[in-house]
Amino acid sequence: MDGTSQPVELLVAIDRDGPHTLGAQIEGQLRAAIRTGALKPGAEIPSTRDLARQLGISRRVAVEAYAQLAAEGYLAMRQGARPRVSETAANAPATPDAPAPPRPPRFDFRPSFPDVSAFPRAAWLKSVKTAMNTLTDAELGYGNPNGDEILRIQLADYLGRVRGVVADAERVIITNGYGQAQGLVCQALRARGATRIAVEDPSNTEQLEVALRAGLEPVRVPVDELGLQVSELPEDVAAVIVTPAHQHPTGVVLAPERRTHLLAWLRDHEAIAIEDDYDAEYRYDRAAVGALQGLEPERVVYAGSASKTLAPALRLGWLVVPQALVEPIRREKYLADQGTSRIEQHAFADFIARGELDRHLRRMRARYRTRRDTLVEALANELPQARIKGIAAGLHVTVELPDGHDERAIKEAALAERIRFNVLGDYDAAGPPTLLLGYGALPESAIAAGVRELARLIH
Repeated sequence: MDGTSQPVELLVAIDRDGPHTLGAQIEGQLRAAIRTGALKPGAEIPSTRDLARQLGISRRVAVEAYAQLAAEGYLAMRQGARPRVSETAANAPATPDAPAPPRPPRFDFRPSFPDVSAFPRAAWLKSVKTAMNTLTDAELGYGNPNGDEILRIQLADYLGRVRGVVADAERVIITNGYGQAQGLVCQALRARGATRIAVEDPSNTEQLEVALRAGLEPVRVPVDELGLQVSELPEDVAAVIVTPAHQHPTGVVLAPERRTHLLAWLRDHEAIAIEDDYDAEYRYDRAAVGALQGLEPERVVYAGSASKTLAPALRLGWLVVPQALVEPIRREKYLADQGTSRIEQHAFADFIARGELDRHLRRMRARYRTRRDTLVEALANELPQARIKGIAAGLHVTVELPDGHDERAIKEAALAERIRFNVLGDYDAAGPPTLLLGYGALPESAIAAGVRELARLIH
């Protein structure tokens, strides 16, 4: 018997009724065995005659399968020698199995998550149908990068009515959420020669990344219980990003004297403020403070979005900009994407015009206030040593723990129990151990149960 006649067993199975040909089944199983290392480099495999006998198939099928694998580099074939696994193919990295999807959290206390289950689907669908019935063929093409006039008019009226923003349609620019809005302003400022921009400390780390990507150096300016410390602003920054209505993550509001100081500073330094009107729609203890932009419209860029009020999936945001920045930002928006979805713009314009946004916000303010009250009460019962900071607003509470607690260890222990939340360290900030507990996406019963679990871990 020659070397190719010795029988060699190989775990290959075929299904004559399967969706693939017999040859394709053999090829697929051998490829998988080689990639995963089940067949090692240089390993002998059955000859085509032996494999055909083992599987009860025509030798031609085995010959063609081996020839294909040899052409791809998986097998080494030599006349008079038994086929072997190629050294080259065997050294290729194995294709890893797709990781199992993470299990959903039992209690999701992450801040800034709205209750998307409350999205007014029927009202929004009606607005989408209205948009599709009224859009002309021309309006299905590319439009003004700044946004369609129908929505810019509605937003100018709405923001003036509910936020005290001084706006006309020409100054409104529609964006794909707040992140793009900030990026467009930063890019326009960089194109005009700006090099540095001030950001609140602590603040969302994404703001720093967006500024850096635009070519600006972010400079951190501390926040205390009165908001941004305006006296700490560097002399050479061209702009400052500020959240005067409800600072994230501390939850404080910019004090009246600080607002006055900031506006004076902007005028004196010919600088620009980017006002992120974060959570302004959700104030539970009193009426929200009016927008900073209404006091200095030529020095303040106003930015808002529908992400927290309706749903992040809409990707709808807006800017109200000083006249001098309208054209530079329009150019940046054109280069970015040539404009936000016109169909959704028309739907949102109808949604606002019919009063649906006002109605939705009234419903959600009542719902979120109840959830915040539930969270505060549960914390008082389960963690009486904790201190709640910031104003009654937004979608999260800032919870300061006594010294000696390790916020990172608490967070890791909670993750193991599928309880999710943020801590102050997530914002590259130092300070007392602090948890950020969101309540937007949790019903009252889950909030109370989740706080009990969290308290148990902390204790």
